[in-house]
Amino acid sequence: QVQVVESGGGLVQAGGSLRLSCVASGSIFSIRTMAWYRQAAGNQRELVALISSGDNTIYADSVKGRFTISRGDVKNTVYLQMSSLKPEDTAVYYCKASTLDVTYWGKGTLVTVSS
Repeated sequence: QVQVVESGGGLVQAGGSLRLSCVASGSIFSIRTMAWYRQAAGNQRELVALISSGDNTIYADSVKGRFTISRGDVKNTVYLQMSSLKPEDTAVYYCKASTLDVTYWGKGTLVTVSS
């Protein structure tokens, strides 16, 4: 079993920055990929950024050049550095940790960007 916990959300003005953190604990030796998703009110959950076990990264077009996903020094910790935030980045941000055959989700952290 794996537990996923996000932190770092909050209220920020447009143009500002936030760093989200995600820690996966439990059977962490089996985790391969970690990713950030977000879900704005009335919208479907969408992929924001992903980092593979080989540290390859994928970003949504809407965040390229503004967001950076990275792994922490502590195993199975991942960060999402968000810069030049826009009101349309307002959403609940979820961390996902994936093994070969199971996916674990955190409960999310709310990011609100004011104009």
